Amino acid sequence: MIQLGNDWQRLAHREEKKPYYIDLREILISEYRNQRVYPAMGDIFNALKLCSYEKTKVVILGQDPYHGEGQAHGLSFSVKKGVEPPPSLKNIFKEQLSDLGIVQPNCGDLTAWARQGVLLLNAVLTVRAHTPNSHKNIGWETFTDAIISELNEKQTTVVFLLWGANARRKAEVITNPIHKKLICPHPSPLSAYNGFLGCRHFSRCNEILIRSGQEPIDWQL
Repeated sequence: MIQLGNDWQRLAHREEKKPYYIDLREILISEYRNQRVYPAMGDIFNALKLCSYEKTKVVILGQDPYHGEGQAHGLSFSVKKGVEPPPSLKNIFKEQLSDLGIVQPNCGDLTAWARQGVLLLNAVLTVRAHTPNSHKNIGWETFTDAIISELNEKQTTVVFLLWGANARRKAEVITNPIHKKLICPHPSPLSAYNGFLGCRHFSRCNEILIRSGQEPIDWQL
């Protein structure tokens, strides 16, 4: 059973009883038993554990976890302390420097953002080692759609930062006009120069939060 320890627990209990999640769980048991899969089982739901439903005011949506050794720990775009930031995360830091003047930190652990109300959610929560998108279409998208749908019901503004094609697909789930969607290309080196760099999503996000009467995010790590 999924144990989250906060107000996301209600959604977890509801979803884990559904046929798609029962099938997903069986696939994951086999995958973790027979393949190298990231993140560690205990880290799969860290985004939800660290950022409660009530506290969530920003969502940064990624594709799936980093697939290199020791990188993924359940938060989109984040890596564990002591791990070299991957290229996508370096581009995120580059945009922060341009947008807010924040110098790139030595650490790529984004837990501090999560604790302020930034849900660092991947569309797919697990991946085989060195095989991106390997757990696409096994059921995770239905689970994360349920998370987005739940947030769509909130009556306080949530800012959704949708970076790249996979994240943009979630935009159709966000129908409540109180929420704001900031959309641009993925920070990957393959697409960052097509519109991610220069998007100013960090300052724009904080402007929206302030206008809605909420505290801005301190993006400094």
